[in-house]
Amino acid sequence: MIETKKQQERVLLVGVELAHQPHFASSMEELASLAQTAGAQVVDSYQQKRESYDSRTFVGSGKLLELKERIEADEISSLIVNNRLTPRQNLNLERELGIKVLDRMQLILDIFALRARSHEGKLQVHLAQLKYMLPRLVGQGIMLSRQAGGIGSRGPGESQLELNRRSIRHQISDIERQLKEVAKNRARIREKRLASTTFKIGLIGYTNAGKSTIMNVLTQKEQYEADQLFATLDATTKQFNLDGHFQATITDTVGFIQDLPTELVSSFKSTLEESKEVDLLIHVIDASSPYHEEHEETVLSLMQDLGMVDIPCLTLYNKADLVQNFTPTQTPYLLLSAKADQAKERLQEALLEKIKEFFLPFKLSVRPDQAYLLHDLERLALIEKRNYEEDREVIWGYLAEANKWRLEKFYD
Repeated sequence: MIETKKQQERVLLVGVELAHQPHFASSMEELASLAQTAGAQVVDSYQQKRESYDSRTFVGSGKLLELKERIEADEISSLIVNNRLTPRQNLNLERELGIKVLDRMQLILDIFALRARSHEGKLQVHLAQLKYMLPRLVGQGIMLSRQAGGIGSRGPGESQLELNRRSIRHQISDIERQLKEVAKNRARIREKRLASTTFKIGLIGYTNAGKSTIMNVLTQKEQYEADQLFATLDATTKQFNLDGHFQATITDTVGFIQDLPTELVSSFKSTLEESKEVDLLIHVIDASSPYHEEHEETVLSLMQDLGMVDIPCLTLYNKADLVQNFTPTQTPYLLLSAKADQAKERLQEALLEKIKEFFLPFKLSVRPDQAYLLHDLERLALIEKRNYEEDREVIWGYLAEANKWRLEKFYD
């Protein structure tokens, strides 16, 4: 343990709060969590109120002097800024302070590099790093000579800072070509899934809200879950039976976060599109977070940007065991703890009620010679009640409008 601590980068955090800037406090707390997730030891956090960011060094001259003194006194190795720095601000800060300077976007990219497991995920992170790095290849500051590695220089892009713009542009083109091939393969798989008519559920939510835990509860299959930011990066789809024979798939994707780098949104487009092709979304929210309302706003805003607001959605407030007198801001909603004994049953019940809202009700009278047709119907429909009347079986249920034609077989 002692040796691990010695290897940790000692960092300072700094943020500038502008007038009427919402969510500043939560953003600074989140920055500390991000830094710790990346393996840093957060020594202290500095905040400054200003009318605008300093165009040269982001913070004012007085705060810059304060940071210099602290860096010299406590052997600080890095400064992490809670904003997107311009290339000029980044370079000037490194020259003034004599240490490595990262902004929030670089930190998030670094964590993604740490978490990516699949070939596609690694390519996407590499692409985002290169696109972010390209306009920053200026001067001969610390930024261009990070030979020691560490936070902000992990992943496939760690050795690219010394390359010229032409080389990086070539790499960007090459990765984009590879990702197009991967996207074609993903599209083919998605088309097969769409053609299967299986009901599709997508999990969305702020990072560390508990999406992977919810997936494990429903499918009874192990998906990596942890109390950390961005535990899941690569889209994972699993199949399960929701109600008896009714088949469904559920897809877990990367968690959202405030100020998600645009390079990542662009690079992860094909992965995020997995959530656009679903029939129902489960928006998972960490009810125990004091900033859950801000997290909701972030996710809803990104859903708007991704064109997902018209997809039916069930709001699920998770980690109910950690809160008291909770007041939800979204309705309808389900409040539960995914770790509780009855979590699966309660979640299934809520999902079924939500599905019935947009499925079409039907009533069928099935002759004995038509019974063989029920097997396929049961996989696609929610069967609510069955009765036997004389020589027929009467069935009441709900079915997606796109599958309504399947009932015609019983009317022959």
